[in-house]
Amino acid sequence: MAVYTTHSAEETRRLARSFAKKLGAVRQQRALVVGLYGNLGSGKTTFTQGLIAAFGVKEDVTSPTFVIEKIYKIKGKGFSHIIHIDAYRLRSADELKVLGWKEIEAESGNLIVVEWPEHVAELLSRGHLILRFSFINHNERIIEIDYGSPEKTKRKTKKETAGAP
Repeated sequence: MAVYTTHSAEETRRLARSFAKKLGAVRQQRALVVGLYGNLGSGKTTFTQGLIAAFGVKEDVTSPTFVIEKIYKIKGKGFSHIIHIDAYRLRSADELKVLGWKEIEAESGNLIVVEWPEHVAELLSRGHLILRFSFINHNERIIEIDYGSPEKTKRKTKKETAGAP
């Protein structure tokens, strides 16, 4: 596990771009799922902006809080789509199933970034990458990135992940 302290939104986006370069090493036969755990305002969306920009997406990236899911088509760099999901408003994993979770997770060309993954924990693959975000003050965030092997990542239930895992 690696722990970083960022001192601005731009530093958080830079860290995300660096993280994006490492994703090829953890590719799987299914979609690569990245769970972003942390309270409101802890930097999850800012990190996602940097991550998506690292794949060449030029459009503005906002949290899909009300639409739940946004899909960005990308070329090269090992993925064909980035699917950004905000599960904050979901009451259960069943609501994510309706959006076609099985299909998007089965596609190895997908990079799926899930904000508030504890709301849909029972759907996440055992090998999803875990990033924990902590708010320190107006500018600073602590970001923990678990690069652990997918086989060692334990699936947690919603009860076990009240907050960050």
